[in-house]
Amino acid sequence: MNKMMRFFSMCLGVMMIAIGFQSCLDDDTDWQRMYPSALVTVKPVSDNSFYLQLDDSTTLFPVNMATSPYGNKEVRALVNYQKIDKPSEGYSQAVHINWIDSILTKVMAPDLGSDNDSVYGTDPVEMIGDWVTIAEDGYLTLRFRSIWGDRHKAHFVNLLVNEDPANPYEVEFRHNAYGDTYGNLADGLVAFKLDKLPDTEGKTVKLKLKWKSFSGDKSAEFDYCTRKSTPAKSAITEGGNVLNLK
Repeated sequence: MNKMMRFFSMCLGVMMIAIGFQSCLDDDTDWQRMYPSALVTVKPVSDNSFYLQLDDSTTLFPVNMATSPYGNKEVRALVNYQKIDKPSEGYSQAVHINWIDSILTKVMAPDLGSDNDSVYGTDPVEMIGDWVTIAEDGYLTLRFRSIWGDRHKAHFVNLLVNEDPANPYEVEFRHNAYGDTYGNLADGLVAFKLDKLPDTEGKTVKLKLKWKSFSGDKSAEFDYCTRKSTPAKSAITEGGNVLNLK
């Protein structure tokens, strides 16, 4: 009897969710504004204005925001915008920003040798292969998945510079969960500025990313050119949620 009651309760719950979802679809919500339409670099200008770098050749001028919400900081951000038929002030396109949300943007960390494990950690992650996992505009932006228990506890993530001159375009992702290794899987998003890598001088090279996954050491390669947009390849999985990071 208890099993039967639980079954009917579950069916009722599914029906209520379906009815509620249909109701949502019938309202005036603009669903296209709910999701990010681009991953950009927010670039401040000397007069406190700013613009968005969409890729190597496309710049966006925000007509409805006079100053950057991030002050004089250059950050990577998710944005939802609409193209506007107005003067673009010398940029590629004028846009109206519906919303913008920065992601954690960091510089590369130095290789500390024998202290790497204690400082940067060795906790595993899985890299997620979607449109935000990309090397572009001088940044490596990564979506990754790991175990998260205490949502209020920040995990420490870093990208290490390889000190081996024979492999100047090899980097290592590190994750320190500070013992917060029991709970549910969730995703994090972080961008690392690649200005510590040698200038490719207009050439495209292979940028190798290494990390420790739940099933062992893994790596992936990106076609990388200094300040040039490039997609990721191989050893990447799929997928939801955002972690508290530092």
